Amino acid sequence: MSEKLYEAAFPYGDDVLALPVADIDDATRWYSHAFGLREVERRGGPQPAVTLERDGVQIGFAVNGGDPASEGAAIRVTDIHRARDELQAKGVETGNWRVDEEDGCKLQVFFVIAPDGLCYYFHQPLDEV
Repeated sequence: MSEKLYEAAFPYGDDVLALPVADIDDATRWYSHAFGLREVERRGGPQPAVTLERDGVQIGFAVNGGDPASEGAAIRVTDIHRARDELQAKGVETGNWRVDEEDGCKLQVFFVIAPDGLCYYFHQPLDEV
């Protein structure tokens, strides 16, 4: 299926392109498989980093000493059911399927806690479901 699924990604903290991980290669492998992201840039140096992308939406990971347990991203999708089905088909545990309300807009949401400890809030406005 080639229809766009990811619309945007917003960080919980400062930078959706520098989410903290312990190992760039492990992160690249897992997110490529689980989220269907592809590598678009890699940087070495004292803080190795990688940028991955899907549907023009970029998410980056860096070995920057940050705490993954308090970081992650909100990922807006075009089809919340398809997003959950894709993840579950790849063995990714999804949780807390619910409806949230933000600024008067109801959102269908679910969460994924990645093996690195980062938390992802997948969401779609209910008027689009």
